[in-house]
Amino acid sequence: MAALAFNLKKTDTLTKARAGTITTDHGEIKTPIFMPVGTAGTVKAVTQLQLKEEVQAQIILGNTYHLYLRPGLEVLEAAGGLHKFNGWNRPILTDSGGYQVFSLANNRKIKEEGVIFQSHIDGSKHLFSPESVMDTQRIIGGDIIMAFDECPPYPSDEKYAKTSMELTHRWLDRCITHFNNTPDKYGFTQNLFPIVQGSTYKELRIASAEYIAAKNATGNAIGGLSVGEPTEVMYEFAELCCDILPAQKPRYLMGVGTPWNILENIALGVDMFDCVMPTRNGRNAMLFTTKGVINIDNKKWEKDFSVIDDGIDCATSNYYSKAYLRHLMKSKEYLGLTIASVHNLAFYLWLVKEARTQILAGTFAGWKKEMVVQLQTRL
Repeated sequence: MAALAFNLKKTDTLTKARAGTITTDHGEIKTPIFMPVGTAGTVKAVTQLQLKEEVQAQIILGNTYHLYLRPGLEVLEAAGGLHKFNGWNRPILTDSGGYQVFSLANNRKIKEEGVIFQSHIDGSKHLFSPESVMDTQRIIGGDIIMAFDECPPYPSDEKYAKTSMELTHRWLDRCITHFNNTPDKYGFTQNLFPIVQGSTYKELRIASAEYIAAKNATGNAIGGLSVGEPTEVMYEFAELCCDILPAQKPRYLMGVGTPWNILENIALGVDMFDCVMPTRNGRNAMLFTTKGVINIDNKKWEKDFSVIDDGIDCATSNYYSKAYLRHLMKSKEYLGLTIASVHNLAFYLWLVKEARTQILAGTFAGWKKEMVVQLQTRL
């Protein structure tokens, strides 16, 4: 068992893009990387075999709030953790539940002790504290577990943002203390990532990034962005945080985003991403491809018998036609949801893999500039 290690292989000369390797007890992760979101122990409509073989996912994300409520910690512990429960033997990152609790604005109460919230399933009341969230994530069994934070909404006034950030910092200290006083479970090392907050206030973001950097964690996350602020503001604050967070540790931008968001943030120094967008948009007939964005519902695809995308290495994308997928979606066949989700995820993983190739080759800047335009084209 060894703590997470990060080997920074190359930094681009014209941008701040980085290529590296994260090593965990469940395997290596080549960065930059995208992590499919497996909210309730599953990436919606996609099997673990598809995630491995077609999507080529190296790490997936599990959601603490949802897994805590269902199937519950008793079941997960009896199974030997989420890896054993869902059959995924590669790395897993668990979020803290903080964002889900934040999104339950009408059914939660934030106090110094933690957050009291109502279950969306049966209305029962629960407490998430920094300590209980560390214990919960230990039991779920993430290779990377996240500190418990409060994610302020956008927009927030500066006073609220400052109070929220200071609470997040106090909670972080409690997370670290409890994490250091509890053993790893299931025979592999678990690693704690703190989260930078501070909303869209420059001085607060600087203070928070410096506070987080000083904790000398194995990796660091940037939270509270992609919550409704303008895109340029997201880029400004992601870059600000990346410039402060240590270069020799992986940087994870939480909840981002579109393919072009990901490329722009890679150029600013971000290494890790997650987002529900590829699967959620796929289930709603939006496909991301190497040539641009497709709304597969449109009649123009009714007799288009070309494959979904021959530009990526994915059996699903290279096998089914646009016309067939449109038929499945129009017929509300479940297979359509799977094909669209597998394709979009495979495209996202292709995109970060190609970005890595370009960084290592020294050609990232020009390639990124062209791709950002191409990927946003509406086909």
